[in-house]
Amino acid sequence: MPPARSDNPVLDALLRDAYALHPTEIDLSLGRLERLLERLGNPHHRLPPVFHVAGTNGKGSTCAMLRACLEAQGHRVHVYSSPHLVRFNERIRLAGQLIADDALIVLLKDVIRLNGEAPITFFELTTAAAFLAFATVEADACVIEVGLGGRMDATNVLPSALVSGIAQLGLDHTQWLGPTILDIAREKTGIAKRGVPLVTGRHPAAVTARIAEIAGLAGARLVIRGQDWDAAVYENQLHYRDGEGKLALPLPRLAGAHQHDNAALAVAMLRVQTALPLKEAALRAGMGWAEWPARLQRLERGPLPELLPAGSSLWVDGGHNPAAGRALAEAIRPLLQPGQRLLLVAGMLANKDAEGFLKPFAGMASAIYTVPVPGHAGHDPQALAATASAMGMATASAPNIRQALKAIARTGDAPPLVLITGSLHLAGAALELNGQVPA
Repeated sequence: MPPARSDNPVLDALLRDAYALHPTEIDLSLGRLERLLERLGNPHHRLPPVFHVAGTNGKGSTCAMLRACLEAQGHRVHVYSSPHLVRFNERIRLAGQLIADDALIVLLKDVIRLNGEAPITFFELTTAAAFLAFATVEADACVIEVGLGGRMDATNVLPSALVSGIAQLGLDHTQWLGPTILDIAREKTGIAKRGVPLVTGRHPAAVTARIAEIAGLAGARLVIRGQDWDAAVYENQLHYRDGEGKLALPLPRLAGAHQHDNAALAVAMLRVQTALPLKEAALRAGMGWAEWPARLQRLERGPLPELLPAGSSLWVDGGHNPAAGRALAEAIRPLLQPGQRLLLVAGMLANKDAEGFLKPFAGMASAIYTVPVPGHAGHDPQALAATASAMGMATASAPNIRQALKAIARTGDAPPLVLITGSLHLAGAALELNGQVPA
């Protein structure tokens, strides 16, 4: 099934045509995309200054905060991110605005025509479309989120960057990136470029050593948290310091203590470069402006929360791997009222570590309602329920999110905190059902 659909019939047909070119097996190489980009006139060589961000978790949030701070300074910013939650257009933001259907149709027609019948992945083809758009529309900066890994990711055709960054690392996509955290670190650090500052978050010593090894071979300048910069939260502020001085910034708008680290990484990336200087006021404003849907987002109004008993709270988060599960459980804990139950509505893609993701919720979530992930091959809800049951959670399965929430309401128990989680695709479905399509 195509990874993207559209209500616009012309755009929907083009997205299907793009997916039809997808190879039967993933080949982590850049040759296909480089050939297409050459036919397009190498637009990736003509981009505004690039902030390039890799990581297992947090890279999207870091990109959102980079964008918010740059725009608070008055800069026009392109953003390329993935996956989308509801509409494919979310992946390409042109000078602050999601790309319009008409513009996207023109781009996709061009890249599909010039690619011909040659096999190419959907992500490679759409990356070419994004870079073509970014080279055509004037802006001051590009914020580019790595899709998968780093070294052989489609976005790594970029010849250089203004700054690169590595957010939080964890085990995910191990079938392609390798089975250990050191393998993951090696692949993520593959975005390092000669002479380009590579800013790292907080990692164990062995991981930092592997990052330093790969960055050194690439000729990148490593900027390490705990050595070259650092940050801490106290007195309800994010206290940041580096060689240029100290800052006391508001905590980021995005919920969860893990977002403090993502915000700090964004600040470090912004301060290590001089091409686009930012005033402290822009950094402060960016902390409050940044939005990144389905990352511990509360749904306060709309059709979904109305299905729950009065006094309940409904949250959605697209976390889907063990590291995300740990961060999410810690972020949810302080949101629970004394004696309030935590209920999960969860669905996960078949290639995700369900046990690893759910384990941090053991002893914390009293029940889980398992659901399919709409339009995607996922863990069987019954099997997912069995995994949670072995951890001591009460379980039930439902055909979809709405039915799960209705089942919760029928229990007649005290108002719970309900978290829809396990997949960005499931989180996107929740936002669409609630009428909160990202804009």
